[in-house]
Amino acid sequence: MFGTESSLSMFLNTLTPKFYVALTGTSSLISGLILIFEWWYFRKYGTSFIEQVSVSHLRPLLGGVDNNSSNNSNSSNGDSDSNRQSVSECKVWRNPLNLFRGAEYNRYTWVTGREPLTYYDMNLSAQDHQTFFTCDSDHLRPADAIMQKAWRERNPQARISAAHEALEINEIRSRVEVPLIASSTIWEIKLLPKCATAYILLAEEEATTIAEAEKLFKQALKAGDGCYRRSQQLQHHGSQYEAQHRRDTNVLVYIKRRLAMCARRLGRTREAVKMMRDLMKEFPLLSMFNIHENLLEALLELQAYADVQAVLAKYDDISLPKSATICYTAALLKARAVSDKFSPEAASRRGLSTAEMNAVEAIHRAVEFNPHVPKYLLEMKSLILPPEHILKRGDSEAIAYAFFHLAHWKRVEGALNLLHCTWEGTFRMIPYPLEKGHLFYPYPICTETADRELLPSFHEVSVYPKKELPFFILFTAGLCSFTAMLALLTHQFPELMGVFAKAMIDIFCSAEFRDWNCKSIFMRVEDELEIPPAPQSHHFQN
Repeated sequence: MFGTESSLSMFLNTLTPKFYVALTGTSSLISGLILIFEWWYFRKYGTSFIEQVSVSHLRPLLGGVDNNSSNNSNSSNGDSDSNRQSVSECKVWRNPLNLFRGAEYNRYTWVTGREPLTYYDMNLSAQDHQTFFTCDSDHLRPADAIMQKAWRERNPQARISAAHEALEINEIRSRVEVPLIASSTIWEIKLLPKCATAYILLAEEEATTIAEAEKLFKQALKAGDGCYRRSQQLQHHGSQYEAQHRRDTNVLVYIKRRLAMCARRLGRTREAVKMMRDLMKEFPLLSMFNIHENLLEALLELQAYADVQAVLAKYDDISLPKSATICYTAALLKARAVSDKFSPEAASRRGLSTAEMNAVEAIHRAVEFNPHVPKYLLEMKSLILPPEHILKRGDSEAIAYAFFHLAHWKRVEGALNLLHCTWEGTFRMIPYPLEKGHLFYPYPICTETADRELLPSFHEVSVYPKKELPFFILFTAGLCSFTAMLALLTHQFPELMGVFAKAMIDIFCSAEFRDWNCKSIFMRVEDELEIPPAPQSHHFQN
């Protein structure tokens, strides 16, 4: 032991101050890199990398057992309903107000160089197109067979080329021999029907302006209406014809809805409202397109608030799925009745009136459903182009709503002021939103992960409830700061820090030596005195 201590002291005496500068500087650099990585990982995935690795890999090796494992078997039946609700709450929906790829999304990319749509979002759109615009009998019509492959194509130019090819096939005339006389034949020229889905793809992706898209959709309407009428007559002749009629119905509804949206974009709002109303009357059972949300936005633009209230009375029902459009539009209408005269100082003195209380409760209801919307309406957070798919109660839905409805809130005098004064009061009623809600189910945990897939990487995803920094980020931040301070002091005062380091090591070594020396002395005393071992007790021997 004495030789080890002497060799250690000789080694420490040979160390120069430069060694301590390099040691502390390297430690500070490594801890700083760990801190940067931990912070990046937390911002991207919402958890600590070190904590995740520890729980996933190290805990099983150390024999750790989940404390809740014993309770899971007992509570599995009770939690099944809430799990089903969580899955349904995290379902991704088609954005009713989605923009046009060629005329709007691509123009944004040309100007900014950024991609507004993620691969996950576009892949969901491709799946929607295959569901709505294809059927099992497409191989019987060459143009539909080409379009069936086009909807699966990832390359936009390949999709556009396939749509043009499908339209060119329809220009080829087929000749059918019809024997009228035994010695001769007559050639009948027959034109194949136009391919409506090919026009849809060109209107969505190739048209660079809304006016061009509208022209292509009108051609698609002419072709789609003819296919719909033919399949309507044959729909009861078998399952194949029924599938064709269902596909042709989806195509026709999609075309008419997009034509109404083109009219709305081009400023013909009254025409758009009429088209939407006619479409909802003609196909009342097709609620998957959520046309009523397009109608609400157009009516708000016309400031037809009585008509808006009538639509809300029909769709803001407890049995129907809610949306940010429904909840916040209801709050806007109630805020409109009191917002022009609302004053927080006067309300604190005299209390809230019945109308003001109803408006505040409507705002609290809307904020509980989607707590991300107010920051966009109050312009506390910058807006981006909405995605083609949204997650209800998530950040993607908040962006889609605020993108189109911010102007309507600004048009109502005092509405944003009332929202600013009251929206944060919602969180006092739901202190634990992930466990228990007030008017709705608990807030889904999965929204952050799904929104990160739907929204582009340059957008900072809004997270609710706000997560606290993990322990390991705070620990690495403290370690980095401590080692950086040591590196700075060692660089400024190398001699003093060298003496301090040697003194600390000497104290540590002397404490170890003292402990070892006491044990050796006690063992030597036992050997010299020959202390007999303690006698064993015989009380419990047989």
